[in-house]
Amino acid sequence: MAAYDGIADWYENEFLGRGPSGEGDGHPLGLGPLLGGLLGEGDGTCLEIGCGTGVHARSVVELGWTPVGVDLSARMLRYAGGRLPIVLGDAARLPVRDASVPAVIAVMVHTDLPDYAAVLREVARVLRPGGRFVHVGVHPCFCGGFADRADPDAVVVRPGYLDGHWTKESWTDAGLRDKVGASHWPLPALLTGFVDAGLVLERFAEGGAPTPAVLGVVATKPDRVG
Repeated sequence: MAAYDGIADWYENEFLGRGPSGEGDGHPLGLGPLLGGLLGEGDGTCLEIGCGTGVHARSVVELGWTPVGVDLSARMLRYAGGRLPIVLGDAARLPVRDASVPAVIAVMVHTDLPDYAAVLREVARVLRPGGRFVHVGVHPCFCGGFADRADPDAVVVRPGYLDGHWTKESWTDAGLRDKVGASHWPLPALLTGFVDAGLVLERFAEGGAPTPAVLGVVATKPDRVG
């Protein structure tokens, strides 16, 4: 995700619309309620993978958790440092002890990671038994280089959904894909990654209307005692 070093200022001030005051709704898709509903209230450390500029930290705190962020982009972390404790690190090699955190979240980052299956294995490693993982990402069925969302009422899906590829092709120059590229994971490949990592799929949610733009997944690490 170091590719984000070159667009960190644009991402924080224009894409997120926070401006110099640091205010704004936090994300163009308004993901706070969706994230909150999936994560739920709790306490202890909540590790955010690919925390970027730390835009979701406030939502996590309001639920009672203590957020800690990890990201590969030093320039994104310059913004995040004022919002939550941060670590510069690779999501596929998390600088976190085995079975040490009760919650992990990954919000709108899985398409930025070249090997999300490896990241999911790391999530399973660092979660405590019974711990919760919340994934919120672009909806694999309706978002990608194969999808034209210029008309929100009639998304056009072209061939290419099943290919699973990295691309900079985008229907808009106001987003991220044309700037840093994105990896596409068809729905079966994405969900199989959770299962292969040993995580138990528990809940799902979609966000955006009329055609969903995001998919949310809640998974847990099995309790060894149970």
